[in-house]
Amino acid sequence: MAVTKRKLTEDYLDPYVCNANEVINFKFVTSAEDIDDDSKNFKPEYTHQFFGDSENIFGYIGLRVKMIYSACQLSPLFLMTYREKAKPSKTGGVEPDNVYKIICNKLELEPSRDVDAFKESLNKESTFQPYGEMLSCFCIENGGKKETYGIYRANCNTPGFLEYHQRMQTLILWFIDAASYIDESDERWDYFVLHQHITDGDTKLFPFAGYATVYRYYAYPLNIRPRISQMLVLPPYQKCGLGTKLLENICDWYVKDPEVLDVTVEDPSEEFVRIRDFIDCKRCEPLPSFSKENLFKGFSADMAEEAKEKFKINKKQARRVYEILRLKNTNIENPDEYRAYRLDVKNRLNIPFQREKLDLEKLQKNLTPDELKAAANPIPREQRIEQLDHMYTELEEKYRYVLDRLKEECE
Repeated sequence: MAVTKRKLTEDYLDPYVCNANEVINFKFVTSAEDIDDDSKNFKPEYTHQFFGDSENIFGYIGLRVKMIYSACQLSPLFLMTYREKAKPSKTGGVEPDNVYKIICNKLELEPSRDVDAFKESLNKESTFQPYGEMLSCFCIENGGKKETYGIYRANCNTPGFLEYHQRMQTLILWFIDAASYIDESDERWDYFVLHQHITDGDTKLFPFAGYATVYRYYAYPLNIRPRISQMLVLPPYQKCGLGTKLLENICDWYVKDPEVLDVTVEDPSEEFVRIRDFIDCKRCEPLPSFSKENLFKGFSADMAEEAKEKFKINKKQARRVYEILRLKNTNIENPDEYRAYRLDVKNRLNIPFQREKLDLEKLQKNLTPDELKAAANPIPREQRIEQLDHMYTELEEKYRYVLDRLKEECE
């Protein structure tokens, strides 16, 4: 009887479970008419920070959640509809998720639920002006249309900016995996914000398109080492080169600062790595130390030094740039040339294995056979070679993506 009752309860509950990624939609609007235009909708990349690893919402059938932002001022509006709501009397007392409260608690901000007040606030969109100093203004071709954008730099001393940043940062939890808020009171944070520039008659609008945060770490003795923390370009603005423009402007800003040693990155995503590789290769390729003749001599101290001096590129990234550019100049139809390249990269990939080997040799001198067996579990040579082959193949595939983009840049 108990089993049958539990089965009936489970059958009742199943329809009330939905995937948050599917039922939540985002939209950025500049007018009241845009609110009902579903063609502008896009979905979040991640919802686990709100609804747990399952990314499920419980308690509703036909649930639809709309997170609507005013495109320029980033004032948020929360709308939620559903066909049916689960009754606690039939769920063993389990209440449906309070979706609004869950989102508010995580965002540390309460979106409006008043549609009329939100529509009224849209009348002020044309009064918005980007915060900070404009670093660059440029045009791109997007879907056959010419669009204009500006990149602005601000910090905690920029009047009014921190309040704006509090609304900006609510977006990273949905679109950057494992994102977290930063300490805005720390004066070492720099902010780089991307805005579209739209002119409609006498009206000028500056919709928010993305941003990045950079922390200026201290570097002994009297230098700084900026670290890019988080970078976001909203989905409607992706795949048209804006991430590249944003990162180029960040690098340009710090290159001209004599106190900066080099620019680093905190836990970069695969997409960020590709953008960074493309920019750094494009910049380093004309440098004398990265000439074709020097590339075939192997990675050198001159390459590391020139990349750091000219573009604030750290040694580890300079080595990666060298490998990509050497692959570009390697004739893979020439067996000896291609083999020499592969061995050069694999030797670098093999360094951690070599360190493990040296550590094992030290252990052998100081431990008994039984102690050694318990303390060390070396990877068999055949398995290590197989791992290196796999690592190399994956790496070359990533490098070829960068080379394809470099080729497109030249065409």
